Amino acid sequence: MTESIQGNGFAIQTFSISRKFRNFVAVDGIDLSVKEGELFSLLGPNGAGKTTAIRMLCCLLRPSSGTATIMGHDIQKDPVAVKKVIDVSPQETAIAEYLNARENLSLMGGIHGIEKELVKKRSEELLEMMGLTNRSKERVKKYSGGMKRRLSIAMALVSDPQVLFLDEPTLGLDPQSRRSVWEYIAELKGQKTIVLTTHYLEEADALADRVAIIDEGKIIALGTPRELKDSVSDMQVMVVKAKNLTFDAIEGLREIFPEVREIEDGIEIKAKEIGFFDVVDYLRPKGVIIESTSLKEVTLDDVFLQLTGKELRE
Repeated sequence: MTESIQGNGFAIQTFSISRKFRNFVAVDGIDLSVKEGELFSLLGPNGAGKTTAIRMLCCLLRPSSGTATIMGHDIQKDPVAVKKVIDVSPQETAIAEYLNARENLSLMGGIHGIEKELVKKRSEELLEMMGLTNRSKERVKKYSGGMKRRLSIAMALVSDPQVLFLDEPTLGLDPQSRRSVWEYIAELKGQKTIVLTTHYLEEADALADRVAIIDEGKIIALGTPRELKDSVSDMQVMVVKAKNLTFDAIEGLREIFPEVREIEDGIEIKAKEIGFFDVVDYLRPKGVIIESTSLKEVTLDDVFLQLTGKELRE
């Protein structure tokens, strides 16, 4: 049974949804349920199938098999109803650069058939939310990449969608602009159901309520960022930056801790429990000069590496 029941608490449900391009399987039998009001992230490398999945959910690409429902509407049987409750900020910003921000928002409101006064009211609110009010009368051509991304998100919100798709919203931005966009996305949490695709580990970790890691068209892990990181290992990792580290000192530590490996300017120790003073008291009598120690937290990249044998950034 593939019919979603409205009021069941799920904004999105997919049922073995797949998409092939000739012999290439871009999305391979994905089953997901996204709760209403949740910020859900599809995390994976470029070419993993994230954008193809979004295009199917937005009724821009027909599934090869399977289906999905958005707010109870089947994407294949009732795409018109689906499009009334969703909007998308695409990977490539669809902005008219010779118009200003207000004109772009007005244009988008007209496309959705929204009354002019309501579009004007929503535009003012969105420009304020996205920090664009002071530059709203300038041609978008003069905007920075970060400003264009924020305007793109605002344009997707003019229709006041129940479900918002953000496809790689910070792709190509510098770290400062990226964090600025994160702040505005965070403000939307709980107000809309948001599906965010990204290959930035920090983005999914910082913003998402739950994360589905996707690779080669398949979901390989699903959970909160904390659950995913905890699933990798219950081991602590201590990074010790030190001078005068001898072969004997390192070999001696390997008799105390299950895993000790050499890194640039020091060592990395992995164990269920690592006592700071146990390490220091062992190394100092051997003439080792300890410059710093720190506990390293497991990352989503560690999760991906363990599951696939490759790094997410490859």
